[in-house]
Amino acid sequence: MALFEAKNVTKKYGTQLALDNVSISVPEKCIFGLLGPNGAGKTTLIRIINQITGPDSGELFLNGRKLNAEDVMSIGYLPEERGLYKKMKVGEQALYFAQLKGLSKAEAMRRLKYWFKKLEIVDWWGKKVEELSKGMQQKVQFVTTVLHEPKLLIFDEPFTGFDPVNANLIKNEILFLRERGATIIFSTHNMESVEELCDNITLINKAKTILEGNVYDIRKQWAANEYDIVFEGDVSIPENGHFNIISRQEENGKSTIRFKAKGDADTNEILQMAVGLGKVVSFNPSLPSMNEIFIRVVESRN
Repeated sequence: MALFEAKNVTKKYGTQLALDNVSISVPEKCIFGLLGPNGAGKTTLIRIINQITGPDSGELFLNGRKLNAEDVMSIGYLPEERGLYKKMKVGEQALYFAQLKGLSKAEAMRRLKYWFKKLEIVDWWGKKVEELSKGMQQKVQFVTTVLHEPKLLIFDEPFTGFDPVNANLIKNEILFLRERGATIIFSTHNMESVEELCDNITLINKAKTILEGNVYDIRKQWAANEYDIVFEGDVSIPENGHFNIISRQEENGKSTIRFKAKGDADTNEILQMAVGLGKVVSFNPSLPSMNEIFIRVVESRN
């Protein structure tokens, strides 16, 4: 079931077409990647979902009914442009944002204590925001985004400003939120994060949707008929008319051989041949990365 849907959304700024009949369907309790080059239309769609601006045409639905003004309370938005007040103290500001989202002071304090302890930022409570690094400010804003436990979370480039350790910490928290039932729209240029986090994606380019679906299914669809066979020990495969060897690696007592099947070659026959040469540990399609697919799809449309 889709928690959020945008149907045939179009938006212009003057003569500039920002979104051209774009539709997305975000399943409940999933991490949904909203991808695209700079200027593709991602931020415009996010602003429309948050009701910062409106579409020229099209409809938006949350939980099966049309999105309305009150639904902003059911959405948590972490923008790419950070929005903390530099002169306010961290704790005061977090409490202020929590109460804006409808939490009582007592409930806000309870949840803030939980998150500040979990992210190891308790010592920042009395500091002014301007005393914090960009990454530290990002942690605080992450907390204020998720604190009211919204149905829909929108993270726009959430790892900006983080070192690898803290980026990994936030990745784990995003996965934790999904496990607890949150539905997440995740906008990023980092394709490695897409593979690690996203269940489904939509790729927008030049205001149009050009690719959508389940991440694993898309990678299988774009596979170039390449496969990896892993053997126990030192094993080589002679080429024949059914495939070409692309690479061979030996590591930790195993041989990994990547090959490209030709035309309508029967992979079952290739596997049977491989079994006759040694102990096969695994035999799997060699899937292209989302980064490779992103580049290929976008370049094919330019």
